[in-house]
Amino acid sequence: MERKIARVSATPGKTTMLNVFEIGMGDWGLGTGGSQSPIPNPPSPTVYLLDLPGYGYARASHTDRQGFRVLVEGTLARPRLAGVIWLLDIRHNLSKDDREIRDLLSGTGVRTLAALTKGDKLPRGTGRKREAELAAELELDDDQVLVTSAKTGTGIADLREALQALIGKAAG
Repeated sequence: MERKIARVSATPGKTTMLNVFEIGMGDWGLGTGGSQSPIPNPPSPTVYLLDLPGYGYARASHTDRQGFRVLVEGTLARPRLAGVIWLLDIRHNLSKDDREIRDLLSGTGVRTLAALTKGDKLPRGTGRKREAELAAELELDDDQVLVTSAKTGTGIADLREALQALIGKAAG
């Protein structure tokens, strides 16, 4: 059974604050990493998924967008941050704000995976070419870029695997 973490809006730019989702690692099939515990059925460690506003696209005032940036910068400075999964629409060129986030991410050294959404909207050949173009523009390695489609399910299993690996590294 597929579990959903949050409702997805049909209109982009709806996230205007930091949303925090508390998830037990056991919910992701990671349990306690296979360690032997003297406690029978020890509680599963908790991870937090943070959903930040896509301030480059959000329908918000300049002041609010500046506040989003402060929020993003503060989040990236968290010492226990395991990594970032950055959602970008494969059909669009990087905006000025996207390039600023790219520079911000590269300056922090935080592990980053770009999940290119709406992969079903482009023909296969065009999608592969676009993926390579965006990887270069984002200055990410090929293994840091993944094409996904919520509609067809393309890349979702790989995205889940990448998230589990990121969570596993954070717990280990």
